[in-house]
Amino acid sequence: MTDASAITPEVVAQHGLSPEEYERVLHALGREPNLTELGIFSVMWSEHCSYKSSRIHLKKLPTEAPWVICGPGENAGVIDIGDNQAAIFKMESHNHPSYIEPYQGAATGVGGILRDVFTMGARPVANLNALRFGRPDHPKMKHLIAGVVHGIGGYGNCVGVPTVGGEVNFHKAYDGNILVNAMTVGIAEQDKIFYSAASGIGNPIVYVGSKTGRDGIHGATMASADFGEDSEAKRPTVQVGDPFTEKLLIEACLELMASDAIVAIQDMGAAGLTSSAVEMASKGGVGIELDMNAVPQRETGMTPYEMMLSESQERMLMVLKPGREAFAEAIFRKWELDFAVIGTVTETGHMVLKWHGETVADIPLAPLADEAPLYDRPRASAAEYQAWANVAPLGPIAESSDIAADLLTLMASPDIASRRWIWEQYDHMVGGDTVQRPGGDSAVVRVHGTDKGLAITTDCTPRYCYADPYEGGKQAIAECYRNLSAVGALPLAVTNCLNFANPQRPEIMAQFTGCLEGMGDACRALDFPIVSGNVSLYNESKATGGGSAILPTPAIGGVGLLKDWSKSATIAFKAAGEDILLVGGATGHLGQSLYLREVLGLEAGSPPPVDLAAERKAGELIRELILAGSVTAVHDVSDGGVLVAITEMALAGGIGADLDELSTAQAFGEDQGRYLVTVPAGTTIEGAVRIGRTSEQATVWGTPLAALRHAHEGFFPTLMGADAALA
Repeated sequence: MTDASAITPEVVAQHGLSPEEYERVLHALGREPNLTELGIFSVMWSEHCSYKSSRIHLKKLPTEAPWVICGPGENAGVIDIGDNQAAIFKMESHNHPSYIEPYQGAATGVGGILRDVFTMGARPVANLNALRFGRPDHPKMKHLIAGVVHGIGGYGNCVGVPTVGGEVNFHKAYDGNILVNAMTVGIAEQDKIFYSAASGIGNPIVYVGSKTGRDGIHGATMASADFGEDSEAKRPTVQVGDPFTEKLLIEACLELMASDAIVAIQDMGAAGLTSSAVEMASKGGVGIELDMNAVPQRETGMTPYEMMLSESQERMLMVLKPGREAFAEAIFRKWELDFAVIGTVTETGHMVLKWHGETVADIPLAPLADEAPLYDRPRASAAEYQAWANVAPLGPIAESSDIAADLLTLMASPDIASRRWIWEQYDHMVGGDTVQRPGGDSAVVRVHGTDKGLAITTDCTPRYCYADPYEGGKQAIAECYRNLSAVGALPLAVTNCLNFANPQRPEIMAQFTGCLEGMGDACRALDFPIVSGNVSLYNESKATGGGSAILPTPAIGGVGLLKDWSKSATIAFKAAGEDILLVGGATGHLGQSLYLREVLGLEAGSPPPVDLAAERKAGELIRELILAGSVTAVHDVSDGGVLVAITEMALAGGIGADLDELSTAQAFGEDQGRYLVTVPAGTTIEGAVRIGRTSEQATVWGTPLAALRHAHEGFFPTLMGADAALA
């Protein structure tokens, strides 16, 4: 296909545009597009770039608070953390590329989210991830796990940003479509934050970083369609990352940002040069003219179509003040990066591309960006969704005949087992500011040169979201709030990565809108606004037979602030003879619990309800107790219930627990809004219930810690076999 190819209905369909959308293209241009123009419309109007099925619903989310400096709409969200400092953060998906080519898919996902953060003037200080895999015994899964984990580590370790936390779930719904969500947090001075709106007619537009190649072409379009039998053939649309170049790009950009040369800056992510140019110009209400011959290219014979749609990595677009080109170029050449003036800001309101002196594209910007298609897609009613989801009711559950054996089963199960095999492949200490490592409720990273700490976590329970999207959406936010509170941090704001299947199916839109409604209500009740995010739709695969959709997975990334990082709490038992108290009560809710799934083989019942007022009250109490030094260890209760949480505390501290009698539901129920704390013997906390005491006997429920540790630590090394040696 060349730039002179005829635009046939088949060519339009290959570009992911519907006949109705193509009619809108004709109307916007007043003529038939050429291939380059069609390609530009196709990526800008893709689900991945335009959010055409989700924008109408995203507007309902709470995004404001006194400490929010910049909410959704920029490269990343920005919040005030005091002392003229800001935390800048976002989470994004790289799901489809990671299924096709797991190492590079995951690696370039990390690279892309890093660029979103340092584009705004922040030095990245922490990476996290949220991963979902299919059945561990699926024939492809070992390969996918190894590739994704090595890709995340390979990029993050080389670029010098610590990977400090994350989460991993397994479920058969992800067999044909794994999820790889990456999050980055950075820190900037509030008076040195950079935005993307282009301005200044005649100002130079410069391209910096790596050269443009043919990798990643149509990546945004691929990410806006479900997988078919030919998904492996899409391997050429997966980008290739170079973390060493990214490190140079970070340093060069931050050096230039220390000057007054930059007017606007945008990274080249999905849809590459197209999206960065369109977003900068449309946000600034200006036009843009680019000379395609000036674009640095690493392959010969590249056409404007290929250059505009390439998603080659480690590239940025900037608008500079006039006369600052030589100054900026000297910085990028010093860092051994490409630098080229490729265009100017115009007053036309159009994007005009020149090539060999001829105009090869002339597109009005408004239809590309602000007037992109917007769909209010049909969605199933609550009753219709429940009939489709077909979640079995929870019948009577008999008391366990052997709680100790069930505990061992749960500790070894895929969703609870230790992630040590994963996080030991990540450099989580580079930079010297990681003060709580992976394995706790939240990572804690010191704000360099201060006493402050940022607590960071990623959370979501997809099985809850499937059974009841509204309650699942609430719970994802509430658990994030709880994990931040459990280390003593004040939860400030949320980013999200909304992973769902095909939005053209009414039941999937019911999941999407239900989860968003629950998330919004939780954010409002907990004063926990959403400041950035990403939507990833069409996460389903025909390749697995029958069109399997992923579980609805609105992954949540949360950031909280500790005024004194040294006062943060950890999950490890500290000494024998202390009382173990349960804050938040319990009714023993077993619906949708891991006990039900892993021990009884059932996925049934409703998920545990979330009382948002009680959630906020419990979180405030826990933070007060930690700040006062009244508790020696804290752990939120989540997957697996109280007994699993106590076991995790015992293993972390190497100290056993002597517990009061618990029923099966009390031991393994997943009621929300609960924390376990340890206190000196005899200490009381209003509303908390004593359920046991830390013990010199290295056992929990009569089971030796050594056996529990063996079960907990064994899953990943056993699953990965020879690949475990790569850790």
